[in-house]
Amino acid sequence: MSQTQTTQSEPAALPPQFAMLQMITGFWISQTIQIAARLGLADLVKDGPKTADELARSTGMHAPSLYRALRALASVGVFVEDDQRRFAQTPLSETLRSDTPGSLRWMAMVELGQEHFPAWGNLMHSVKTGEIAFDHLFKQNAWEYYAQNPEDASVFNQAMKGLTEMINVAALSAYKFSGVNKLVDIAGGTGGLISAILKANPQMRGVLFDLPHVIAEAGPLLDAARVRDRCETTTGDFFKSVPEGGDAYVMKWIIHDWDDEKSIAILKNIHRAMNPDGKLLLIEMVVAGRNQPDLSKFMDLNMLVMTGGRERTEAEFSALLGAAGFKLTRVIRTASPVCVIEAVRA
Repeated sequence: MSQTQTTQSEPAALPPQFAMLQMITGFWISQTIQIAARLGLADLVKDGPKTADELARSTGMHAPSLYRALRALASVGVFVEDDQRRFAQTPLSETLRSDTPGSLRWMAMVELGQEHFPAWGNLMHSVKTGEIAFDHLFKQNAWEYYAQNPEDASVFNQAMKGLTEMINVAALSAYKFSGVNKLVDIAGGTGGLISAILKANPQMRGVLFDLPHVIAEAGPLLDAARVRDRCETTTGDFFKSVPEGGDAYVMKWIIHDWDDEKSIAILKNIHRAMNPDGKLLLIEMVVAGRNQPDLSKFMDLNMLVMTGGRERTEAEFSALLGAAGFKLTRVIRTASPVCVIEAVRA
């Protein structure tokens, strides 16, 4: 090595104070991302770079202030600024495009908008009392709120659709639905999951079950997947009953919304409704061991804040299922944060 050559060292770890400061101010980044999502900025630059002035004219914003927001986002890799002060797409901003499969645009709007973010500001109430921060703040539960606020409910459904698209491929790759003639998707939203499963299994018929205001938005997804003729849609309250006669029942990110008592009530209704040799499939996060970094541990706090539900370990899922008359048979990891938890009648 010549004397003029230098070696590139690994970046030094931040001192603890600066690392903590980065954590404390993390909401600065997330709130700025929310602005980009709400304004649809990623859609506006998908065909080429735009200046802040051009983007301000398209969105009705104050150009100098919008520039400052875009510059900040470019500093963390969301957009990139060129030497003409134009902002262009990056892999991170691509995830905020409306037309990207698994788009996170609506997730940013939901998590950082007028429902989740204020409720998280009330986290201390939940930690102090064990009560639901959202209910304490809004004087109603989240499902009542969405039923009364259809525009916000639509954004929430779009967010869930984007998340479903993210995990569909992983879940379908990890679990084979051979032998299932009739699949019932409990609280299946607008049909993203069951559409993907039916499309991959042409011999299967499906039932999509959810609340009326959710099922009302399911048609386009079922039509787009060309499975409407094989998928019945029905509405109801899963605390009272669920559709009968399924070979398999699937729930994605539903059980984590509820405490053990309510979860067992839902699971018992499925137990009564399913065919004797049927299977139950829960698509959920499974909490990792102590000290392991794991998104599920913060999702667990989100459940505490928003619904009173929780994320669970494998042992906790086994006990929960056992209390409803099921036996956990296996936990299948996927190439995503969720697992497929399979159970049969005990």
